[in-house]
Amino acid sequence: MLKKSLVSIDQCTKEDILRIIGNAEKFEANPNQKLLDGKVVATLFFEPSTRTRLSFETAINRLGGCVIGFSDAATTSSSKGETLKDTILMVSNYADVIIMRHHLEGAARYASEVTDIPIINAGDGANQHPSQTLLDLYSIRKTQGRLDGLTVTMVGDLKYGRTVHSLIVGMSHFDPTFHFIAPEELKMPDEQKRFCRLHDIRFEEHTTFTEDIINETDILYMTRVQRERFTDLVEYERVKNVYILRNRMLDNSRDNLRILHPLPRVNEIAYDVDDNPKAYYFQQARNGLFTREAIICDVLGIN
Repeated sequence: MLKKSLVSIDQCTKEDILRIIGNAEKFEANPNQKLLDGKVVATLFFEPSTRTRLSFETAINRLGGCVIGFSDAATTSSSKGETLKDTILMVSNYADVIIMRHHLEGAARYASEVTDIPIINAGDGANQHPSQTLLDLYSIRKTQGRLDGLTVTMVGDLKYGRTVHSLIVGMSHFDPTFHFIAPEELKMPDEQKRFCRLHDIRFEEHTTFTEDIINETDILYMTRVQRERFTDLVEYERVKNVYILRNRMLDNSRDNLRILHPLPRVNEIAYDVDDNPKAYYFQQARNGLFTREAIICDVLGIN
């Protein structure tokens, strides 16, 4: 089992990853189980969310647990000046596990240090999104039949995109090759590139999004340019539509290619891609339910 809380994907060993996505497969076959009967789960979303919050809350309901919490921090005592520590300690009186999204990097780790109940990080700023990574890994194995030796191309906002940062760490156990495609303003940070070099992970950086790269790719991971991470909206307007995947760009791609996206999308995937059998982003979102069922049970030590 995990060490109680899940705050970062780098705390997961290869065995942890394979166990959790193996359990996700079991939950997909049988999602309605009363494993959380009598348990209360708090969902504290200090930052907006649709898929992550709803899939976690659906997972709790399908497992027979009860949900408390909020989806808008403006309705809570934090708007009155209550500290994060006090909020966590207060909610810990009522819940068996806390699922938290926060705009500050490191907030989930801090929360895990001030309470004795498990914390699940549902995203902390531009830092980590471990449950997204685990559902991505489940989606990759489900579509490819394996995790080892794949070529993964990441496109778009690689500077602020916590999902791609976490996925690099998650895939590091499985001998990947990466292509990083981003404009100079949004290129992969040095920290992630150092991680790749330290772990002998092959990667190439590009500023152009070409069919030649797509044609040697197994997993095409598209990301949106995140307006909420920009302090300069002029810069955002300049780069927001720099890469757009269109259906015709997939004509000569590999049969096994699958297109992933953490969603929401803006303009980076044209709607004509949706009907292509290689588009997998909506099924990917559905996989989040089963993976998050597995994560909740894992941090609570429920088999």
